[in-house]
Parts: sequence; C-alpha cells; structure tokens
Amino acid sequence: MAADEESTTSKKLINDPLDAVDEALEGIVLANPGLKLLKNHRVIIREDVNEIRKAGKVTLISGGGSGHEPSHAGFVGKGMLTAAVAGAVFTSPPTKSILAAIRAVGLGNRGGTLLIVKNYTGDRLNFGFAAERAKAEGIKVDMVVVGEDCALTSKDKTAGRRGLCGTVLIHKVNLG
Repeated sequence: MAADEESTTSKKLINDPLDAVDEALEGIVLANPGLKLLKNHRVIIREDVNEIRKAGKVTLISGGGSGHEPSHAGFVGKGMLTAAVAGAVFTSPPTKSILAAIRAVGLGNRGGTLLIVKNYTGDRLNFGFAAERAKAEGIKVDMVVVGEDCALTSKDKTAGRRGLCGTVLIHKVNLG
C-alpha cells in the first residue's frame, strides 16, 4: 500500500459510533415482530403491553449500558421482559428514559412493575431515582438488585458482584 493511501479495512460493524446504540435498537425492533421503540427514548417495549396491563400481570423492566448485547433489549418478549432501557455504551440509562419506560408499562397496571437492576452504581442510582419518582406519581413499582457474578470477586471489597449473568434468570420470572 502506498504511504499516501488510507487503509479502508473496517475494524467494527458500525456506521458511526454516535449512532451505534440507536441503530442497534432499531435493528432489534425490525428483526423481532411484536416489539417497538418508545418515542424519544432508548426503550424497547412489547407491542402487547396494553393487554398485559389489562390482565393485571406484573410488568418487568431491565436495562443498562449498551455494549452487552443482546443483554437487555434482546430479552424483551413473551415470557421475559416487558421493556428494556438502553444507555450509551457502558453507561447507565438516564433516569428520564427509565421513568418513561415505567410509565409506559406501569400506568394503570394493578399488577405493578418490577425493575431488575444490575449491581452497578449508575444503574442502582438511576433506576432507584426513577422508581421513587414513579411511586410519587402513584405507580406501583419495586426494584430488585441482582449481585450475582461468578466472574468478579474483590477481596478488598472495592467492587461488588455486578449481576450481568444472573439477571437473565430473573428476566425469565414473568411467564406473561
């Protein structure tokens, strides 16, 4: 290759790093009938959410930073999550998007909503803030923090178990 030629070898299968999360979510929705994106948020939700609410079944929401795909959004569907909230790559989702997801599945749902949260500080804070705001609005919501992670131990207790693997088992709690 000549010194003045640039290499066109691709290292990643993305168009633009700034659009990667949104494009991944759009792709999941296009590839999986029955899912939709919540407008103005990085939230994937089941299209049959109204039927779930009417039946009074508990709705499940999980989420976290993108980059762990198919974790979170890949587990939205019958018998799994009702919605998933995505943050930027390796960044907890913003509280406003988590709250939007809670409202979308929890308003008018007598069964309530359970937030399944991994043991990352940002996730605990943002999901916790959203849950408290939703409760103040009269939405029945609770949160469980999953701290299982056999791959990470910290003898000096500087880092707790994160729960990325263990959340998959908890996602499966809902049979609706």
